[in-house]
Amino acid sequence: MKTIKELLQFINSIDVKGNIDIEISDITADSRQVEKGSLFICLDGSTVDGHSYAQQAVDAGASALLVSKDVAVVGDVTIIRVEDTRQAMMGCVPAFFDYPALSMRMIGVTGTNGKTTTTHMIAHILRAKGYKVGVIGTVHILIGDTSYPIHNTTPDVVDLQHILAQMVREGVTHCVMEVSSHALALGRVAGVEYDTAVFTNLTQDHLDFHKTFENYLAAKCKLFEQVSADNQSKSNKGAVINIDDPYGCRVVDKTTAPIITYSTCGKGSLNAKDIAMTAKSLTYTISYNNREYPVTINTTGLFNVYNTLAAIGACLYEGLSFEEIDTALSSFSSVPGRFELIEEGQPFAVVVDYAHTPDGLENILQTAKKIVQHHIIVVFGCGGDRDATKRPIMGKIAAQYGDVIIVTSDNPRTENPEKILKDVEVGVKNNLREGTSYRVVADRRQAIQAAIAMAQNGDVVIIAGKGHENYQILNEGTIHFDDREEARIALKEK
Repeated sequence: MKTIKELLQFINSIDVKGNIDIEISDITADSRQVEKGSLFICLDGSTVDGHSYAQQAVDAGASALLVSKDVAVVGDVTIIRVEDTRQAMMGCVPAFFDYPALSMRMIGVTGTNGKTTTTHMIAHILRAKGYKVGVIGTVHILIGDTSYPIHNTTPDVVDLQHILAQMVREGVTHCVMEVSSHALALGRVAGVEYDTAVFTNLTQDHLDFHKTFENYLAAKCKLFEQVSADNQSKSNKGAVINIDDPYGCRVVDKTTAPIITYSTCGKGSLNAKDIAMTAKSLTYTISYNNREYPVTINTTGLFNVYNTLAAIGACLYEGLSFEEIDTALSSFSSVPGRFELIEEGQPFAVVVDYAHTPDGLENILQTAKKIVQHHIIVVFGCGGDRDATKRPIMGKIAAQYGDVIIVTSDNPRTENPEKILKDVEVGVKNNLREGTSYRVVADRRQAIQAAIAMAQNGDVVIIAGKGHENYQILNEGTIHFDDREEARIALKEK
């Protein structure tokens, strides 16, 4: 615990009213989580203004409020007035938790695609070495073997510091986390010092938020600027960068930390060659420092060659040998919803994947092309209230690789599902190859059933967009929906 007086060292306050010598037991920006002795931060968000909940927080036992505008509250509470509560939060919250990131090795993975698989690969290798590992990312939070739900790929400052502090208390030595462009742009990772920064790739996504691709790139690069900044407390820093990506060189220029570049074209310091893949496995040879090492992994796809290279680079910075890394990778299985094979004894492949960007969709379809014997059947859609410009692009990609394309709903959110479907359909219809076909089936359950019903021996059914998600976000609210469950039901019925 810390007193308000101690926290004021990290806040540029305009005015403070009340007792500053009282101790704060916790910090939260969610009035529903306020307990006796809490500091409640009134964030003025795009849809909700935390100042409206100031009295509710006081009634729940808050000892102090951090505000940027006047609040009329009744009760014994200290009020700290600042110009920007979000900026103040970035300063005081990590300090309240004693900067837990300084007590662990912090490995941050950023990029458009591959973050989840790469973080899980890194964690798997480190666990095999005997370390206690924490994971923060799209699928969940992992502390050792215990899984917790997550709401954002990278949680906000308060939640993140809570999680990191819990990891320290539970003896975690290495935290591996996905670092989203939103988090970097909005300062959610304030107070976190990374030891290794990993760049997977950069393709179109999130332009609804960043507006331009240059802004998107600049946000990603903040991680690499930080890992070599002058104000670092820890030593032994490193960066691992996909040099095959068109933007890899731009990322390299943003850091002065030691760099491992990786490639499948012989351009990196860590190179993969002689790649062979089946529907369920990958083998290739790595060359590094004039030596060669074999790698075998129980998953497939060229994108997973890149993911393993990224993971290997990060683990080299942690002092592991290639022999230790390869042994660990041989027991790694795919992450839920990432090229996940659904098996019910059928004579064709059914794959569920989270691919929701043009590059992500193309990657899995290219992999399907390598393993398919007959036809590729693609079921996919695009999310609502997100970058609409990628919809026809993804439709075009589906038409270039798929033999039958079924356009369906993803998470329409507040948008009209029919409009989203039409945006995607334009890209499909204008790029159909001879002998291929498409249909629009708005109901995702019916779309999955239709795809599996038509599948024959040697086909590959790709169900893309939602992956591990077990919900669908509609205008009326969120419902339970899991592509994997639906695929299994359809397979059993077939």
